[in-house]
Amino acid sequence: MTATPSYHARRHPPAEGAPLIFAFHGTGGDEDQFFELVRQLQPRAGIVSPRGDVSEGGAARFFRRTGEGVYDMDDLALRTERMAAFIAAEAAEHPGAPVYGFGYSNGANILASVVMAQPRLFERVGLLHPLIPWEPPPVDLSGRRMLVTAGRRDPICPWPLSEKLIRWAGDQGAEVETVLHDGGHEVRPVEVEGLGRLLA
Repeated sequence: MTATPSYHARRHPPAEGAPLIFAFHGTGGDEDQFFELVRQLQPRAGIVSPRGDVSEGGAARFFRRTGEGVYDMDDLALRTERMAAFIAAEAAEHPGAPVYGFGYSNGANILASVVMAQPRLFERVGLLHPLIPWEPPPVDLSGRRMLVTAGRRDPICPWPLSEKLIRWAGDQGAEVETVLHDGGHEVRPVEVEGLGRLLA
């Protein structure tokens, strides 16, 4: 029997009837990057904020890449499976709690990959500046809410790829909200507002 995968993570249990929210940091972040933001946006929610277990020059990530926007797809597949098992195990500790998740940049990418592999794990998903440079598979996202945010001048996550992901999510039956700004890869207040609506 294979042991359930584990990550170094910061946790807070949900109040009765509140959701369990998974927060995934960007490259170089850690389990603290969005923890307090979740507390502010959803004070009663449970939180699981894992730290990526891949090091890129000392910066924590959730999967390997060979260059900017060039992913090690075999490693991504392996770590997607591992993360999905971790999420399922954590959610099982709080039966009945709705499961939400959001991530920024590299965290959004691993979350998107998990959703594509296991679309029923999450009821609501926030992808802040995701970069999905592969062809997403058809999945059933009916009844799921998804937020996708992007900067029109983002040099890391080009807008055409974000737009393609937004169309894909809608085609799979998700209820999609899009938040755009004219900046780059930074998270702006308008995105935090959109995240607040998603998690409310």
